[in-house]
Amino acid sequence: MRTNLVWRSILAGSIIIIAFLYSIPTFLAEDSSLRKILPQKEIKLGLDLRGGVHLTIGVDVASTVKTTLSMLSGEIRNTARDEKIIILRPELTSGDIITLTLLDSASKDAFQSLLVKDFPMLEVVDERSLTSVAANKSITYSLKLSDTYKKELEQKTLDQAVKTIRNRIDQFGVAEPDIRAQEGFRIQIQLPGLQDTGRALDVIKQTAHLEFKSVDEKADPTRAIAPLGREIAMQAITLTDGTVQERPIVLYKDVLMTGEYISDARVQFNPDTREPEVLVTFNKRGATIFERITTENLQKQIAIVLDGKVHSAPVVQAVLSDHAVISGGFTDREASDLALVLRAGALPAPVEVLEQRAVGPTLGQESIDSGVRAAVFGLLGILIFMLVYYRMSGFIADIVLILNIVLLLAGLALFGATLTLPGIAGIILTIGMAIDANIIIYERIREELRAGSLVQEAVKNGYDKATLTILDANITTIIAAIILYQFGTGPVRGFAVTLSLGILSSIFTTLFVSHIIFDLYVAKKVNQTKLSI
Repeated sequence: MRTNLVWRSILAGSIIIIAFLYSIPTFLAEDSSLRKILPQKEIKLGLDLRGGVHLTIGVDVASTVKTTLSMLSGEIRNTARDEKIIILRPELTSGDIITLTLLDSASKDAFQSLLVKDFPMLEVVDERSLTSVAANKSITYSLKLSDTYKKELEQKTLDQAVKTIRNRIDQFGVAEPDIRAQEGFRIQIQLPGLQDTGRALDVIKQTAHLEFKSVDEKADPTRAIAPLGREIAMQAITLTDGTVQERPIVLYKDVLMTGEYISDARVQFNPDTREPEVLVTFNKRGATIFERITTENLQKQIAIVLDGKVHSAPVVQAVLSDHAVISGGFTDREASDLALVLRAGALPAPVEVLEQRAVGPTLGQESIDSGVRAAVFGLLGILIFMLVYYRMSGFIADIVLILNIVLLLAGLALFGATLTLPGIAGIILTIGMAIDANIIIYERIREELRAGSLVQEAVKNGYDKATLTILDANITTIIAAIILYQFGTGPVRGFAVTLSLGILSSIFTTLFVSHIIFDLYVAKKVNQTKLSI
């Protein structure tokens, strides 16, 4: 018995010492010398406590559906041509319908086999969409994405948008961002500690869709309508006085290459003008494609188009393979942000800010002060009550309760959890639940003493009889907390985290630590029937 008590005491003492070491850094100043010898982890404050930016953005998944159908239209035409099947140029109608005409009805079976084999994601709208024209024996098809494929595409677009935004924010240097998808193709973004809302929006919203297109140098850009197969875009030109003007330029519509092959992007300065520009490096496949493009366009202009705007249209002087330079009158910050979003990847669809608000650090500090006051007053009230009502045993319960809070704070720091205002509420609730477990044990011990049991036997039986009740209540609460964390939003998840950690630490301190303290306290009370409880 004695040996068992020693080992239990060593184990509990070791855990408590480690908990103290992990909880202290949260309360130290940034320049404290103790930080060098203590664990580096500390509790991070959420948006409502630290201040920062809250955004809700909507993802335009409909544009992705339209773009996908547009690409499929071109693929159908090229595949049909390879199979010697003649169709008129497919067109998009009503936004999500591909309309095309098969000129020779004799090729109907071959064309339908082609659709089934190479384009299983497309389906004929209905039987009425097949119309036989006797004059030229042609058949008109109306195709759309299958419902299953469309849902998968929309979900993939949302997931990719979340991943891209998270990559951008990570490179932006915001600590503990909370970025999560919501229903209705929305994304919630919380950036604690960030006050520059404008720049955050610029980085997040920028689609960063990079394209390389050939320039039609012979066409007149001042004409109202571009020649067939071409388009008029606007190019940013930096004048000698440093101002930037936009001028029209005629581009071929066909895209030579997109930014999906970018492996890196960084800022550099032009050795002649000393202006910032962005050096883009391609991966292996991109280098092969870019080498072919520059070979075919030697001494010709290639436009570098970002989000529909031509940033530069240099003349290809030599064959290049693994890199390109984007210039266009950038400021240092614009060049830095452009490099950031190109490294993180392009958004799969345009986004729109639906809600934005900034929480000031002053308001956050007021929330911290209010929460801390509530916790302190609640803790003091419970400590005094336990001391008055249960006397010496109440003093033991007070020690255990303080250790429980230390373990909870250490757990938050160890797991890198973010503390929110609802999280503080979870801590306060944990204090009440922890002391409730002690009361159950004490009342069981009182019952044993009233029945005439000796002190040591009463303590043992009291803990044995109360353990199952305490475990049952706490485990069911943990299950509820897990469900809250799984399906809740930021504040609710913060509450669930502190509640879960608080329950685990409460079980440990109440059933293990306090039992050890009681065993040490009653070790010499042999054959006694009275206890300060």
